[in-house]
Amino acid sequence: MSKKLRTSVSPDGNFILGLHKPSFVSKNLRSGKTLSILGLLPDGKQLGNEVNFPDGDIEEKFGKWIYEIPNAFAFRGTTYIDSKWAEEKAENPRSIRLSGHGECSLRTTLAAHVSPENYGRILSAFPLPLRYALAAESTDAEELVALAATCARFVWDGEGKPLGLRYKRTDKGTPRPDIDDFELFETIANNPSLPDVYKEVMVLRPGVQGNSEIVGTYRQGSTKVFEYLRRNSYIPWGHYAANMANDAVRYRIEDLSLSDMFGLRHLYYQRIMVILATELGLAEQFAQKTMSTEELEVLRNRIVELLPGWGKHPACLWGWNFGYNISASGYRLHASHQMIHQQYAMVPEAVPLVGGDDSLNVMTCYSCGDQVAEVVERYRNDYRSDFFTDYLRCLRENRRIDTPDKAGSLIIWEDENVLLFVPKAQVSQWEIQIMVAADSDGQPVGNIVEADIGVRRSLDIAIYLAQKILARLGARMVTSVEYSKRLGIANSQRLLYSLLPKLPWAMGAFSEAQYRFISGHYPEDFATQCKEVLRKIIVDENLSM
Repeated sequence: MSKKLRTSVSPDGNFILGLHKPSFVSKNLRSGKTLSILGLLPDGKQLGNEVNFPDGDIEEKFGKWIYEIPNAFAFRGTTYIDSKWAEEKAENPRSIRLSGHGECSLRTTLAAHVSPENYGRILSAFPLPLRYALAAESTDAEELVALAATCARFVWDGEGKPLGLRYKRTDKGTPRPDIDDFELFETIANNPSLPDVYKEVMVLRPGVQGNSEIVGTYRQGSTKVFEYLRRNSYIPWGHYAANMANDAVRYRIEDLSLSDMFGLRHLYYQRIMVILATELGLAEQFAQKTMSTEELEVLRNRIVELLPGWGKHPACLWGWNFGYNISASGYRLHASHQMIHQQYAMVPEAVPLVGGDDSLNVMTCYSCGDQVAEVVERYRNDYRSDFFTDYLRCLRENRRIDTPDKAGSLIIWEDENVLLFVPKAQVSQWEIQIMVAADSDGQPVGNIVEADIGVRRSLDIAIYLAQKILARLGARMVTSVEYSKRLGIANSQRLLYSLLPKLPWAMGAFSEAQYRFISGHYPEDFATQCKEVLRKIIVDENLSM
């Protein structure tokens, strides 16, 4: 058996994948039968469960075919495509979508039985699981307001409009909002149907969620973004969060504009450049203002000039959890919070070992992009070829798994700098990836510091389009991750983004814990559906692509 890197990418431009054609005999080791009647058929005959208790061994001669596709990146496991499910989707790619839940209002349902003045009292008496479900799914603004009053104390003006929250002091004297159930409170505040004035006083107004300092802003037309410093982060050096501001409410992807995306990402680019410039001794030139795109590009070029002599190789960290939900049992279904936001940080190259007494006793700090670097290096050693060159070729020359008669492209959208595409082996059934195809100074662009104005703009547009597509298909929770190359290293690694929707039937279980990912469609059919949705988005938003 080959010990080469387990990847679907190959130098000949064809994705590597396997086909299982199950044929087996299962020895029947059962003793006895538990026969029972399941119910009645339309003609009145009884339906029993005899089929569940065969007398002999079970033989499966022609099981449904299962395609096994190694992920392009070995550390991301393997995808299995059930041919029976996938063939159904191949007949109608438009069926790859989620339907909405429609309107939800318990208040309206109870209107014939409960007087309005008693509704709040009844809500307070509801079992908590029912309140969680209502807080997450109600589309009734008045109902959500009444529900909020059951778990938090508000300050009101003379007309009944909320002005803020009431606070109490902890044992240490620290003021804290007077909230009975934080999860219920946060779930209500995350519901887009809650009136904006309540969103602001509950969670959006700067300071209402804590003392995180605002250290950056971006304003352009109706776009306004705050940059918060998260000093108490689990990321040792702290990290930053770019949040839409309290007077630019964006809860849903359909409310997000391309200008908003440029603002969110600009603060990411700016912060990373400023951190690096400070490390390189360029900090004295900064004024307390937002840099223009052109000013940022000048600074980036200076950083690129100085990096080779610096000798350090930190990494960028960027991610985005979009969407929020909670189950009636109280399980958080996504690690997000209200409003569209993105988070980012710099990761140092190494830290001293615990108990180490000199500079040689260090541990390399974790960066997810390092795993891509390992794949690139291992691939080069095994195949004497460049991984991303071959990967791009495989994507462009892709052939369908099942039949050549249907659409075979995996690429959803591209320009001269980036590709937006469906990976051959999807980690989420609806995973979309973005890869920078552009070069800088003869080398692949592997991180945002190597990305010029044009590449950064292309990335912003691609992320925007990907989120819009997933939202139109019905995705409500999407995790996005950046896989970037460490700074100051030339290893042919390309900057890559992965967008991973959470789907109702695939939240993760033992298979996913083993990095075995099950899919019910062919990736080409998902790409076809994405391209059709993208065409509608371009028309609806009058985008020039």
